[in-house]
Amino acid sequence: MDINKIGHHISSHYNVELEDIRNSVLKMGGIVERQIELAALSFTSNDMEMAEQVIQQDDYVNRLEKQIDQACTEILAKRQPAAFDLRLLLSVIRTINDLERIGDEATKIAEMAIHLSDTEGKTRSEEYYEIQHLAELVMKMLRGALDAFARLNVESAVSITAQDAMVDREYGSIIRQMVARMMEDPRNVRRTLDVLWTARALERIGDHACNICEHVIYMVKGEDVRHMSREELERKIQG
Repeated sequence: MDINKIGHHISSHYNVELEDIRNSVLKMGGIVERQIELAALSFTSNDMEMAEQVIQQDDYVNRLEKQIDQACTEILAKRQPAAFDLRLLLSVIRTINDLERIGDEATKIAEMAIHLSDTEGKTRSEEYYEIQHLAELVMKMLRGALDAFARLNVESAVSITAQDAMVDREYGSIIRQMVARMMEDPRNVRRTLDVLWTARALERIGDHACNICEHVIYMVKGEDVRHMSREELERKIQG
């Protein structure tokens, strides 16, 4: 879909309102993406300054969600939008909720990094590096989801949802590795549980990135594709 559709209204002020909301979502997305990056690095490198940055940004992300939600509510009441405009605003409200949840998961990872630093010091065993690849996968998904949102690109949104299966496989692999290590040496239980909880947070971030792609599809196509399988989604879009 042409991104200029957002600016097609007779009222130039209405165009500005919608464009401001769109830009605010992308700004929020960029902050959350950076939170994930810093959280993962703080976990693997024991950099507590990075972890603190993630935690400090959480309140700002929460405020952005409220501000964007309020802006959408005001437009809904004042403009009484229909068709694409209505879907845009509903999709934005859903998207910022997912972004806020992603920020929460990044904050959990940062808090875990601080906890580990307090209990284990600066040493990091190889288990902690297992999550780096998973973090890179979910960051790629989120980046792609935000790009699809920015360009109103359904094809990109559909392709990003396919990457969730890769994230799930990586998460499953980490679970198997961690369980095996706990069985080999019970002294590894605490350490491997930390990795498992962090991997779980990253897997949830991938799920939220998928949700954002579904919101993009709804916004552009008017089709609610939530809870559909990959095959059902593709048939729905192509049909």
